[in-house]
Amino acid sequence: MDASSKENIQFFCKNPVQPGGRPSVKTEYPSSEERQSCCSELKVFLGGLSFVYFAKALAEGYLKSTITQIERRFDIPSSLVGVIDGSFEIGNLLVITFVSYFGAKLHRPKIIGAGCLIMGVGTLLIAMPQFFMEQYKYEKYLPFSNSTLSFSPCLLEPSSQLPISVMEKSQPQISDECAVDASSSMWIYVFLGNLLRGLGETPIQPLGIAYLDDFASEDNAAFYIGCVQTVAIIGPIFGFLLGSLCAKLYVDIGFVNLDFLPSLRSLLGNPVYFLYLCASTVQFNSLFGMVTYKPKYIEQQYGQSSSKANFVIGLINIPAVALGIFSGGIVMKRFKLSMCGAAKLYLGSSVFGYLLFLSLFALGCENSEVAGLTVSYQGTKPVSYHERALFSDCNARCKCSETKWEPMCGENGITYASACFAGCQTSNMSGENIVFYNCSCVGIAASKSGNFSGTVGRCQKDNGCSKVFLCFLVISAITSYTLSLGGIPGYILLLRCIKPQLKSFALGIYTLAIRVLAGIPAPVYFGVLIDTSCLKWGFKRCGSRGSCRLYDSHAFRYIYLGLTMILGTMSIFLSIAVLLTLKKSYVSEPRSFITKRDRTMVSTRFKKENGATSDHLLHPSHWPGKETRL
Repeated sequence: MDASSKENIQFFCKNPVQPGGRPSVKTEYPSSEERQSCCSELKVFLGGLSFVYFAKALAEGYLKSTITQIERRFDIPSSLVGVIDGSFEIGNLLVITFVSYFGAKLHRPKIIGAGCLIMGVGTLLIAMPQFFMEQYKYEKYLPFSNSTLSFSPCLLEPSSQLPISVMEKSQPQISDECAVDASSSMWIYVFLGNLLRGLGETPIQPLGIAYLDDFASEDNAAFYIGCVQTVAIIGPIFGFLLGSLCAKLYVDIGFVNLDFLPSLRSLLGNPVYFLYLCASTVQFNSLFGMVTYKPKYIEQQYGQSSSKANFVIGLINIPAVALGIFSGGIVMKRFKLSMCGAAKLYLGSSVFGYLLFLSLFALGCENSEVAGLTVSYQGTKPVSYHERALFSDCNARCKCSETKWEPMCGENGITYASACFAGCQTSNMSGENIVFYNCSCVGIAASKSGNFSGTVGRCQKDNGCSKVFLCFLVISAITSYTLSLGGIPGYILLLRCIKPQLKSFALGIYTLAIRVLAGIPAPVYFGVLIDTSCLKWGFKRCGSRGSCRLYDSHAFRYIYLGLTMILGTMSIFLSIAVLLTLKKSYVSEPRSFITKRDRTMVSTRFKKENGATSDHLLHPSHWPGKETRL
């Protein structure tokens, strides 16, 4: 038996089997717990394999049910559709021999999982043309529906009945249609996707069935294989039923016209949308930078541990944000705010939130007292940092490494970069704590003589800092709630200021801008500026610079809060511009911003005043996007 077979066996049961694949003569008798674990894991594999069989059979049945639609959509002959359908078998035949032979010698569940991933990629590739092709052109009986010209259906010579102007018009239309037909070559995506499906499906049947037969008992093997095959038969039923349902739907449901650039130009040319996009991007820069480095800020500013910093953020700030978003939706519904009302709420939450954030500048703590970095070895402040600042007369006899950062807290309340820099001569381990003795530098700062000691770790900041930290948590939670209060009004403003058919596209551009222009760069430049406040860098074994060990609390606070406030102020001014532009648009073009509720009220009032108004006047027979409705 080779090593891979043993690995497959150990995946479920740790019992040796014969090369034939069926466990027969056992050298060890597994306990009941091992046998139960083996059976339960085998059932999990059975369930996963059954789902894969169902999924691949459903996809195959659905694809075969769309043969006619594929032929019409890409305007290709049936022979080419047959090639597309047969690409699944082509992909299967290319690797079936190698997979069935070499796959049995490898980890079979992993090979099956890889095949499933390949099948998924192939299925996505098949769907790609729907998102890249232009809108489907339906064949019409009358090519000139807007013309009042009458002509015979049995027209032999177009020039005898159609005027020259009409014939000249049709030439560019024909050339345009030929240009559009170039997109019909996208059937290649379907061909390649189906080919990948065939490649991915290859290991599922031979390796999966053989695996079940290897590890199931003789009584259960037939039952398990029967379950898998039954599911494989049920799959095409659902596939054809799904194909029947989808065949009733229009081709271009949810379609956004692709010349794409005009739609993008229409969005960015909308001043309200563009200004709101800029305001949101700047605001999310401040929020992403603030949230990313908030745990570090709590650790360095208030001397809290990483565990506690993450705990308070998860327990206080995140629920405050969730409550603020929910409250924004409630306010919009309760007061039935218009677009201007939503813009005002969005602006007001930003102004009030950043005013609260401004108060955090006053809630800072002093720097930790670290000898040679923030205080001198005599304990006086301030100290001018230089390359040899960590060295002093009290540790001159010690051979200390400047690159090491193993902080020690002296009994005088001053932190030292290491016990060596504290001039400690001896040490003693008491349980998990290490106590250093005869620390000459500790005695100098205390201005006393004696056997001064210290313990591992940084000294805690004074008790006043803990009270400041509580105030910080309260104001931070209120600020998070206030800023998130404008989230829903902002989204409503985004959805209402653009054309209805561009909503999905507008949200996509908005999300793209936020992620590319805020989510990626904000943590980078925030981090670069924060690193300028570092007092002590760590070093890697190879000698290159590592992470920062100690920050200047004052510089850190001014950089972190100051950068957030600058970006927040910029977003406030852009939000004011959004509100002013929106008010101007309301005055000049009130119809373009009428809400659904207003249209309903106007329609009801019109019905009451004109009872004889016919339905077709209130409900036109055609509106944009009708073809995409179910």
